[in-house]
Amino acid sequence: MKLATFNINGIKARIEALPAWLAAAAPDLVCLQEIKSEDAAFPRAVFEALGYRVETHGQKGFNGVAILSRLPLRDVRRGLPGDPQDAQARWIEAVVDAARPLRVCGLYLPNGNPAPGPKYAYKLAWMARMQARVQALLATEQAFACLGDYNVIPQAADAARPEAWVTDALFLPETRAAWRRMLHLGLTDAVGLRLPGPGVHTFWDYQAGAWERGHGIRIDHVLLSPQAADRLVGAGIDKEVRGGERPSDHVPVWVDLAD
Repeated sequence: MKLATFNINGIKARIEALPAWLAAAAPDLVCLQEIKSEDAAFPRAVFEALGYRVETHGQKGFNGVAILSRLPLRDVRRGLPGDPQDAQARWIEAVVDAARPLRVCGLYLPNGNPAPGPKYAYKLAWMARMQARVQALLATEQAFACLGDYNVIPQAADAARPEAWVTDALFLPETRAAWRRMLHLGLTDAVGLRLPGPGVHTFWDYQAGAWERGHGIRIDHVLLSPQAADRLVGAGIDKEVRGGERPSDHVPVWVDLAD
């Protein structure tokens, strides 16, 4: 079972690049972030024609997450529990209805800048809510994977120029501590395990020639529960996508799990 995560930075902007990558990479399931589209406006027919079921949790112009799956899904849920007033579309989950079921949680964790400030407080509160959801899922002893754009640089080796990020919400000590708390619950950073850094990046800003100069960071992650980590057989990053036509500033990240 090949699972992937891809922050596409706008479905309209990536309406040609995304289907091309799907055809080449052939993931069984992909979690998308920053679709920047309301549910009704998402071009689902394009992806249904490629054999994918489409589940979205969108909002107009900002954020938005989706799951595209060639495998049957059930128990689709939208929104991260813990704050009924949170209107931002950043979390979607579903169970892959296979011989060995797997719950997938697709997420777009808040950026948090500028920090300190209300946006950073929202980021840390959101991470605490995610930790609570992870703890609840771990208690069920089911296999699950949390895939997405975490907006977290876990350690200095995950940035080409860590000194440039020391005051950024993605790399502040409180952010990395919240990340470690989730790992310490028993989750496995699949890409960190299979592709230990340095030099393993998933994002290159559009500004200042970051792609051309190799100034990337690793912020797109796949965290696996113990039951899912036992099935891990491979992981990778499709870096070449960043050099294509009208690319996102992120690239796809994927894992292979034994069926």
